[in-house]
Amino acid sequence: MAIYTDDEFGAITIRKSHRSRSITLSVAPNGMLRASMPVFASTRSLKKLIADSRTQIRSMLTQHAPKVAYADGMQIGKSHSLLVTSGPNLHLKRQQLKLVLTLPPTYNLTDAAVQQLVREHTLVALRKEARHYLPRRLSTLADELGCKYERVRFSHASTRWGSCSSRGTISLNIALMQLPFELIDYVLIHELCHTKQMNHSRDFWQLVEQADPEYSAHRRTIKQYSPTI
Repeated sequence: MAIYTDDEFGAITIRKSHRSRSITLSVAPNGMLRASMPVFASTRSLKKLIADSRTQIRSMLTQHAPKVAYADGMQIGKSHSLLVTSGPNLHLKRQQLKLVLTLPPTYNLTDAAVQQLVREHTLVALRKEARHYLPRRLSTLADELGCKYERVRFSHASTRWGSCSSRGTISLNIALMQLPFELIDYVLIHELCHTKQMNHSRDFWQLVEQADPEYSAHRRTIKQYSPTI
């Protein structure tokens, strides 16, 4: 079994089989992508399929992700919150740091269409917060740790909080803005350490511990959260 790491979707498990006639992508029970490939297929072919199918892959991951139930007064990221009001038409607008949802009598907050509307605006709010905070914090930590990376990019379709490619691209899930600050730092430190150790060996975890002495507790605590938006 081999692993291919994509800048956006992270580690993808590759299974080659004589029965496979083409490359197919699916979502494993753990939420990660897996690829079934003919034995003669190359990694280059997989890479091209992923590049040509990013929109479909994002949709597939979203469909398999557990659903978030949005509620009145819910905190969104570090600065935003959801406010539900009554009115004649279904509408959602941003007022300063509040996402104001107007619900007519014919709708409920739990309706799928309403939840999707809130999710779309939540993505916008979280992406704005992520772009404002995460690059600067990542740069600060990189300087402190003596780590170098090529660029940072954002995603929301992945089931991962972050990833680091062999080319030095660090991908961060905008759902990080839902985490406590100390857990955000843990994820950023984790990915920065991958710029020096592209594995989870003992040397890797020693690097993490040097930067975050509380990493064991943070590693346990982050399992209580989900990157699903």
